[in-house]
Amino acid sequence: MQTKLKNSGGRIANVIIIPLVTLVFLSVAGIFFLMHWSARISDDSAQQSQLQLISGALQLVSDDLARQQSGVATWDAAFHITNAPNLDQEWVFDNMTHWLYANHGFTKSAVVGKDYAVKALFAHDHNNSWLTPDLLARLKPAIAKVRARYIISFRKLPSGLYSYEPSQRDQRYSIFETGVVSVKGEPHLFSVAAIARQIQSVIPKRVPPTVMISLAPLRGEKMSEIMHMTRLDGFILAQKQTDREGIGQLRLRGPTGAPIGVIAWQVDRPGTQMLTRINPFLGMAAFMITAVVIAVTAFTRHMTKRLAVSEAQAVHTSRHDALSGLPNRAHFHRLLTDMLQDTNSRGRETAVIYIDLDHFKDINDTLGHSAGDMVIVAVGKRLTHVLGDNGIVARISGDEFAMVIPNSKSDEWLEYILDQIQDEISQPIKIGARELHASLSIGASVAPRDGIDPDELLRKADIALYDAKENGRNRRSFFEANMEDHVQSKDKLSRELRMALKNDELTLAYQPQSDTAAQRIVSVEALARWTKEDGTVVSPAQFIPVAEETGLINELGLWVLNKACAKAHDWPDVVMSVNVSPNQFKHPRFVEKVMAILATNNLAPQRLEIEVTESVFAGRNDTVLKSLRRLKNLGIKVALDDFGSGYSSLSYLRRFPFDTLKVDRDFLSDMDGNPEAEAIIVSIIQLGKALGMTIVAEGIETIEQIRFLQAHGCHRMQGYFISQPLNETDLAKFLEDFKKEHGGDFGREFAFKMRAAEV
Repeated sequence: MQTKLKNSGGRIANVIIIPLVTLVFLSVAGIFFLMHWSARISDDSAQQSQLQLISGALQLVSDDLARQQSGVATWDAAFHITNAPNLDQEWVFDNMTHWLYANHGFTKSAVVGKDYAVKALFAHDHNNSWLTPDLLARLKPAIAKVRARYIISFRKLPSGLYSYEPSQRDQRYSIFETGVVSVKGEPHLFSVAAIARQIQSVIPKRVPPTVMISLAPLRGEKMSEIMHMTRLDGFILAQKQTDREGIGQLRLRGPTGAPIGVIAWQVDRPGTQMLTRINPFLGMAAFMITAVVIAVTAFTRHMTKRLAVSEAQAVHTSRHDALSGLPNRAHFHRLLTDMLQDTNSRGRETAVIYIDLDHFKDINDTLGHSAGDMVIVAVGKRLTHVLGDNGIVARISGDEFAMVIPNSKSDEWLEYILDQIQDEISQPIKIGARELHASLSIGASVAPRDGIDPDELLRKADIALYDAKENGRNRRSFFEANMEDHVQSKDKLSRELRMALKNDELTLAYQPQSDTAAQRIVSVEALARWTKEDGTVVSPAQFIPVAEETGLINELGLWVLNKACAKAHDWPDVVMSVNVSPNQFKHPRFVEKVMAILATNNLAPQRLEIEVTESVFAGRNDTVLKSLRRLKNLGIKVALDDFGSGYSSLSYLRRFPFDTLKVDRDFLSDMDGNPEAEAIIVSIIQLGKALGMTIVAEGIETIEQIRFLQAHGCHRMQGYFISQPLNETDLAKFLEDFKKEHGGDFGREFAFKMRAAEV
């Protein structure tokens, strides 16, 4: 056994260590790669930033040239002289070309006419052959742009004349274009400017301007200015581009896009500098990580040997319920599958049993979860004791258990086993000084009669369990085909109800309540009605329970409440009464939803009455009482429906001051000729009056019942004798006719019957 555990521990260690070492190696390699990649990115980013800085400085120097040139380009005298038929060369030399050289260092200048004819030339070295046809051709794109902007700077006036109004951009200096051009292989900065008037003028016709071209060598003073602006060192002006590590290059291009040369400089490389500083530390970190990996590897081998010893216990824990020690759901499914394969191969029957503790939630709510846990443990032990080694017992969830009973001889034999289980569970369970009595609901399916698939057998056992609980609990049911049909029909009905709610296919009916004197209708009760598209009428007795089971009751209840509040405006003299399910009070924001519906429909809270039954107080009644008090504080009336049908109604009357008390219809149906029923009704009326409540009698069907209630001071009446539930149209007509025919006259006994409308 020890050798087996060691081998197992070694396998586990290899499974852990090999990926760990690989992960550490990849991590270290990844760190080195990431650092070098980050350094490269940092270097590239620095080079790009410096490139943008130099490019911006070059543009600033060029703009400064244009500003200097504008002193002679935007000048009325220069405009008239350069556009004169005979150009005064001496004046141009003294006041324009030579002046620009002497004051701003423009070594070459030229005046070009409208037809690109060179009208004046200047060179500081007196070599006026610098403006070759090729150079002029390369400058033509810049000249054309200047002329185009000059032409569009004229605005046509209503008189047909043109006013010179340059744009805000051009008004800064003059209309100009700057750039770089090569003169005899040497890069020069140039500025081409339109020679324009200083004073705004009006002309009859727009004509292209005479332009002035001024050049200054990039090498020398201008390059020094760029170096000063960028604060970078090592600038070199070269004609050809050479790719070298650590050298940044700004390509210079002429107006036509042709390459002229490059400005090269020594690039700052912060990433490389950082790597130089931290590489020794990275090497030391790699060494330390390697040492740690070796230590972790040794420790892991030691620990995996210990883990191997507890492996069986871990597997057992993963397959069994921690509280009861029984197999859990997943392990039970595996055991059931194996057992079915074995028994089916031998041609024997296997029973699958689902068990649910009845009212287990009450134990948790009243005695606490620790008491509930003790009950679970006790039940698990008793089930195992009865079944012994002849089957499997598992805990599926909370209070649900499952069993497999193999080699079932017959249904009678199986019922005998189940009788033993129920007898064993019925014995008192001692929890401290208390004795608790538990009961079970049991559902069973049998293979191969009900199928051979484990999931199918479990599903059918669950359906049988549902049948047992639905028919009174503390009983057992064997699966039958009609049970599945019943479940499927309920499922179908719930899906259809969900779609009906989504598509707004439900309607409301309203049953009136009159005061005892029949002088007026004081309230109507809103009742949900459902007619399918094919005309099939679904009874509330069918779809309301389904809504309760599936949770649709919350959506249905809010739908009814919203519709009823919306219609309440049509009948302003009556209170709208709406039934609220106990499940709706479980919603944490139920009161807020009611408030929102009232606000949406602009309905005063006093116009709404909510009807609840005694079952609403089951379980966490403090929460329910708090919600009811909030509703009542808002002004909403609260009625206790079906009073007298429960076992603790008086305690609820004491704990919560209801506005209305509705006498259960069963008392009225038993009243005729029954002194005991009459005495109970009189007692309820007196009790309600003593507590300041309005008393409503339901289920009135005879005039004798009305006379009895009137004689004993019942406040309101509701029933078929007054009116059946009516749709909106019939209710409106009923209320109108009631006002005309029954305003205070109760002597006409059959007036209600004559006005009873059919739904």
